[in-house]
Amino acid sequence: MTKVAKLLWIDLEMTGLDPVEDRILEVAAIVTDWNFTEIATYEAAKKVGPALVEKRMNVAPDFWNKFPQVRDALVAQNNSEQAKNGRTVENELIAFIDEHFHSDDKIILAGNSIHQDRKFIENEWKRLNARLHYRMLDVSAWKVVFDGKYNKRFAKPEEHRAIDDIRGSIMELKYYLGKVRIS
Repeated sequence: MTKVAKLLWIDLEMTGLDPVEDRILEVAAIVTDWNFTEIATYEAAKKVGPALVEKRMNVAPDFWNKFPQVRDALVAQNNSEQAKNGRTVENELIAFIDEHFHSDDKIILAGNSIHQDRKFIENEWKRLNARLHYRMLDVSAWKVVFDGKYNKRFAKPEEHRAIDDIRGSIMELKYYLGKVRIS
């Protein structure tokens, strides 16, 4: 198999935004080429202790109460049989990467505000983090430039589910790149 993957798009849903106190609840990954064509996808629910989930969601009630259906779905998923321990999820992610990237590739991580997700990866999945390049493709940087300089905004759907958020980020980057003219 020819390994044509160039970017690893990741989105995480967490109990909150503090990479030390909060935990990853859900992860999705999409590998793409530079045309942002999907090559493969991965999704998993990561098991977190129910008491920690409740405690941390109470730290940011405004966000979670604004999206009660997302909160309820993530809590139900966390309490289900499909939720896996963190080590299993990390092993599956590394196997997913091995399938689509060369072993010596330093993989470019892509996503929206991906620096925040990267903090959680650094904290919870050190072996995965070691496979990643220090450079990242952060769609939110494009958002800042196009909004601030050109008053152009992409109406990205706010699903707050990992796989949908990645697809929204890819659509958003394509929107911004569609505005660029190369001479």
